[in-house]
Amino acid sequence: MEFRIIKSPSAGTIDILKRRMGNDINKNLDLIEAVGLVQGRMIDMICAADIAEKAVSVTVADVKGSCPQNMILLAIFGDTASVEAAIQKIKQKSEEGRAL
Repeated sequence: MEFRIIKSPSAGTIDILKRRMGNDINKNLDLIEAVGLVQGRMIDMICAADIAEKAVSVTVADVKGSCPQNMILLAIFGDTASVEAAIQKIKQKSEEGRAL
């Protein structure tokens, strides 16, 4: 899995995400403090979404795209501390070999 966090995402970045997510998310993204991006295999991304949402108050959405390697991209939206905590929990569970 690959991880990135964007703190204070620009309007252009938010526009890109909105276009690639379609109507999957109903939250006002203009007020988001941070976006966590997680890329990996579908099975891992479904588990990662579950871990993130159970760990802290964040919103997770699938970012649509076409990747020949069948990689999936998740966007984790929330305040900076929550997004960082969600990413950390996903990494922790992955390293432990549990749930992922």
